[in-house]
Amino acid sequence: MLKPFLAPLAALALIAGPAAATGLQIKIAGEGANGTVTIDLFEDVAPNHAERLTTLAARGAYDGVAFHRVIDGFMAQTGDVQFGKVEGGDMSRAGMGGSDLPNLEAEFSDVPFDRGVVGMARSQDPDSANSQFFIMFKAGHFLNGQYTAVGRVTDGMEVIDAIKRGKGQNGAVIGRPDAMSTVTVTE
Repeated sequence: MLKPFLAPLAALALIAGPAAATGLQIKIAGEGANGTVTIDLFEDVAPNHAERLTTLAARGAYDGVAFHRVIDGFMAQTGDVQFGKVEGGDMSRAGMGGSDLPNLEAEFSDVPFDRGVVGMARSQDPDSANSQFFIMFKAGHFLNGQYTAVGRVTDGMEVIDAIKRGKGQNGAVIGRPDAMSTVTVTE
């Protein structure tokens, strides 16, 4: 039972509800996947990385960017705004670029890399994430504490599952890759 002086505060909290979470809505098109994916960003866990994704999405930087590295049973990687544009990009260099913004310091957390979790791609340097991100097909707990978890797919995981797969150990997509046709910021 609530103390009498706490009851008005509890009622106010229920009326106010949770703060609006920022997310992304990604329309994906290609040979494999066609549909919309909704991602809830973890502003409380990885605020700098969540802000980076929303900044680039608001600029339109992710529109037309390919899923250049897709490993069956592991993850689909995208977000190379420098080289990864399907039209006018340099797909031979997709995965090597970033954005015109500086790299980010890691924001490691205890969020496990389960199916549907969105992580920030990086080089060997933990503080090298920039614009690229990946979405897990299955759990990959060996990534826990090694990569920044920045969000989770809340709708459209079947679209992610349909993304055209790459070949070989690095998962490079041969031919025309599936791509993010438009990425918008949601509240």
